[in-house]
Amino acid sequence: AGAMMTFSAQKCGVCFQPPSIILIYKDNSQDKTRQRIMPVRNFSRFSDCSRAAEQLKNNPRHKAYLEGVSLHQLQKLYSLLRGHLEGQSLAESLEKFRQEETIDPEEDMNKLDDKELAKRKSIMDELFEKNRKKKDDPDFVYNVEVEFPQDEQLESCGWDLESDEEI
Repeated sequence: AGAMMTFSAQKCGVCFQPPSIILIYKDNSQDKTRQRIMPVRNFSRFSDCSRAAEQLKNNPRHKAYLEGVSLHQLQKLYSLLRGHLEGQSLAESLEKFRQEETIDPEEDMNKLDDKELAKRKSIMDELFEKNRKKKDDPDFVYNVEVEFPQDEQLESCGWDLESDEEI
């Protein structure tokens, strides 16, 4: 069944220690909520967040899980991680990211190169998405020290056994 997604991403977060992107997803074939930890390697405060996001999203081992996560959202997680490496607080990183993705209405789109244009376009898509689905916002960030609420759904949460393998 190619059309049916086996995994539906529910939340995506970033953990600073050890650096990893964490995905909470539903395994539709078993109707279970699981958590997948994707270690972030070779990422420094000089790394390019959009490249890191693309590499993660296209990583054959994670691709199927990340189908429902937008590239832009992964970029955001990486930029928070990068901010953390630069010594920023979470609030600062979030604010900085927000400023970077606010579109200047006066800006002349015709003068932008393709890469910038594509970035603006994905921001617009994202803003559109945001306004469309305000109710259940997938953007959330947490550090792993936060305890999960122990409700039934997470009791049945199986840890992904591959998560600590080398990528």
